[in-house]
Amino acid sequence: MTQGINHLGLAVRDLDASVAFFTDVLGWSESGRDDSYPRSAVSDGTSRLTLWQVAQDPPPRAFDRRQNIGLHHLALEVATRAELDDLHARIRAYPGATVEFAPEPMGQGPRHHMMFAEPGGIRLELVWPGE
Repeated sequence: MTQGINHLGLAVRDLDASVAFFTDVLGWSESGRDDSYPRSAVSDGTSRLTLWQVAQDPPPRAFDRRQNIGLHHLALEVATRAELDDLHARIRAYPGATVEFAPEPMGQGPRHHMMFAEPGGIRLELVWPGE
């Protein structure tokens, strides 16, 4: 009875850093910012995320994908292998982002993917589905 995901809400360590990463590196647009909560929304025109600032006291703990129930990672698709490689270079150089692994084949290919964490701590995957 559902018709797809309307948006995905993610709790992040640093709202400004996460918004900047999505807009500066991935080219998304920001909308609906509410500093009283604080939260904001980002979108690539197809997918929409709401990013929620977590409390800093006590210091937030990073999600452990092997120990906690919740978001394991979010996979985003790119159109070309060149875009995947370009984003890898941009992410690798971006302050606070950490690359888990560089673009590599998925199984026997031709699909390729990479995993990384954006500065707010969310684990992301970029996937090029192949030609």
